[in-house]
Amino acid sequence: MKKNLFVKSTIILIIGSMITKVLGFVIKIAYTRIIGENAVSLYMLLMPTYSLLVTFSSLGLPIAISKLVAEKKARSSKIFFSIFPIMIFLNLAIIILIIFLSPFIANTLLNEPKTHYLIIAMSLVLPFISLSSLIRGYFFGKQKMFPHTLSNIVEQIVRILLILIIIPRLIKISDVAGVLGLILLNIISETVSIIIFLIFLPKNFKITKKDLTPDIATIKDVFKISLPSVSSRIIGNIGYFFEPIILTNLMLFSGYTSTFIIKEYGIYNAYSLPLLLVPSFFITSINTALVPEISKYHAKNNNYMVKKRLKQGLFYSFLIGLIFTIILFIFAKNILQILYNTTSGLIYFKVLAPFFLLFYLEGPLISVLQALNKAATSMKITIYGVIIKIITLSIFSLCHIGLYGLVISEITNIIFVVLYNFKEVKKEIK
Repeated sequence: MKKNLFVKSTIILIIGSMITKVLGFVIKIAYTRIIGENAVSLYMLLMPTYSLLVTFSSLGLPIAISKLVAEKKARSSKIFFSIFPIMIFLNLAIIILIIFLSPFIANTLLNEPKTHYLIIAMSLVLPFISLSSLIRGYFFGKQKMFPHTLSNIVEQIVRILLILIIIPRLIKISDVAGVLGLILLNIISETVSIIIFLIFLPKNFKITKKDLTPDIATIKDVFKISLPSVSSRIIGNIGYFFEPIILTNLMLFSGYTSTFIIKEYGIYNAYSLPLLLVPSFFITSINTALVPEISKYHAKNNNYMVKKRLKQGLFYSFLIGLIFTIILFIFAKNILQILYNTTSGLIYFKVLAPFFLLFYLEGPLISVLQALNKAATSMKITIYGVIIKIITLSIFSLCHIGLYGLVISEITNIIFVVLYNFKEVKKEIK
């Protein structure tokens, strides 16, 4: 029965993930075409800050509730309401902090005053994202994947409709109004997601006064799970957060204008990278399948099968990456024109494409390390990679080579992280 439930849950997740990814890609195409290059550049400048805020606002709590509910260490409602006050306090603290820090982040760090109120708007979205993620974690713990899949799909559809209806009107007012609308629309779409989750709550789900009182033991268990699981993401997001700050300040120092920097950075992130990451959708499925397989054979000390699965994962990831890279490389100009109504970012794509063949191997290698209980090693490599990227970005941003300082730092990071991961995997499986 449990095996059938696992298979059913996996199939629902795979189908839901495919639909969600397609809808997410449609959303990117829709808003980039509607708001234009200048507003896209402004939006992309904010994404590293937004990504870091989302990571801090959830702090791995959804993973914790999922694990604790699955283990049935206490009543599900008790677990949820032990975590809920922490999440509320955390999000309110972040909002207050951002209100005070937003002028400094906008004017001093990002060197773009237009982002001041946009940063505040991003902080207001955080409680809705966190609550939605927390409820999602509850359903994961119960192994009920359909509510998660349905909420994701409906949320994306609502987002597309809102973008098509509202954003064209706002972008006529100004670029800032368009981006502000794009950010705040997340409140509506996340609320829709929360409502769908609430509809699927079991009929016997009851809340007692005792449940509403946070349990200290449960809270300790939560942080034992959440903090280690989110540490790598925090490190990666801190590096991502400093990327536009270092790039903008050093390129300004080198003599480039703020307009040029923001526009090129936006083009790089909105048009070049999404095209390069297309194969990742398929490779992620391979990575997900690798973890339980490697874990199973590692537990049995079957080194032969561990090596076999690793080789298969690397081969299929490289093959998929190679096929997509060749197709995209040949037709990149036409694809950019059809999808985004521009050919901007074509040159960055062509420079990075050969090196991303190596990047596609990173996922399988990290999955293997996790399966071998070497998540700490993976985190160490992530830290080293972030440091190396920041150093190379700082050096080459001063060389007056435009955005190629970022391109070179990206290439350096890919080569270092993949080779280091490969070295550690090879050492573990001997």
